[in-house]
Amino acid sequence: MTNVFIEGDNLSVLPSLQAGSVDVVYIDPPYNTGNDFAYNDRHGVGRDRHRAWVEMMRPRLTAARELLADGGAIFVSIDDNEVAHLRLLMDEVFDEANFIAQIVVNLNPKGRQLGNFFATSHEYLLVYARDVATCVLDATSAHSVDPADFPQEASDGRRFRHLPLRNTNKKFNPATARTLHYPLFGSPTTGRVAATAFDGAVEVLPVFGDGTPAVWRWSAPRVEARPDDLVCRTVRGKLGERVDIFQRDWLHDGRRKKLKTIWLAEEVGSTDTAVAELKAIVGHVFESPKPTGLVRRILECFPPDAVVLDFFAGSGTTGHATALANAEDGGRRTCISINSPEPTRVGSNAASAGLATVSAITQARLRAVAEQVGGVLEVRVSGSPR
Repeated sequence: MTNVFIEGDNLSVLPSLQAGSVDVVYIDPPYNTGNDFAYNDRHGVGRDRHRAWVEMMRPRLTAARELLADGGAIFVSIDDNEVAHLRLLMDEVFDEANFIAQIVVNLNPKGRQLGNFFATSHEYLLVYARDVATCVLDATSAHSVDPADFPQEASDGRRFRHLPLRNTNKKFNPATARTLHYPLFGSPTTGRVAATAFDGAVEVLPVFGDGTPAVWRWSAPRVEARPDDLVCRTVRGKLGERVDIFQRDWLHDGRRKKLKTIWLAEEVGSTDTAVAELKAIVGHVFESPKPTGLVRRILECFPPDAVVLDFFAGSGTTGHATALANAEDGGRRTCISINSPEPTRVGSNAASAGLATVSAITQARLRAVAEQVGGVLEVRVSGSPR
């Protein structure tokens, strides 16, 4: 099963799902630009526009938290209009201790030229864990590894780079990590490193560039267990030449690199590429879809059998991205998409294409995805049996 689509108001649908059954939530809720927005329910009636938006979101985020597994996390796309209010709301609902990141996403590299002052070229992605202590989110990616970062080549053809074996963070020093301040022995001529003295070796103690004592990142037993991953070299520092120990950090299949908190359009796609994706599969029927690359980067941070939830499903980007991720790596992810039968605008491309509701757009895309990418689409209407 790849995709489940549920038509209905998300506030009614979410409590019908099983608590703790979802690994990752991604939502792109309606942005509050001062105009009326969908989901104008009782929680926002008669309030100022920011408060109305927050009160609309609060019960939905609370319900989402109940659905997340202990190791799960939620990602919420938002722009400048409500990012400050959303951050405070999510601190309240998820607890600020479970805040993980506020990512900048460069969805419009050209910049919006019609607004006042600056040409805005980004949005945000707020990330919170259900419980940061048990969260399984792995904020790394194989796609962010650049072979050019590994300039050295071993005799067997493997590529590597040199990393200082000493810990470069001054928070770690002989006072805070006493057992990691000890002498190693190395030969700058042969490169050999050992935890005990040998002929031709010099004693090497870890020091910072200014000569103050430091500590190693490895224990002595680990040094003895992995001598081929270390090398002794002569380096020139602020105080002149000194002998130091370096780790050979290898490039290997499956290597991953920590993701940065700025995601560029060239990495995850843009609004323009998202429109083109949607147009290719069902037509130009949605104004501001998200690119599948954005959601696929999120999915890459979770196990390949993750259960994904999007309860502001819009054009169906999350379900599409889930199917693409499964096709790429053979994963068994399932995506639950929820959307309301909100009428499409009279005269819009969607209405002209016979798609009378936004939920019809979602369903049309997910059906096309099942046919073209693979997987199965199960459709439910709110109130029907699970």
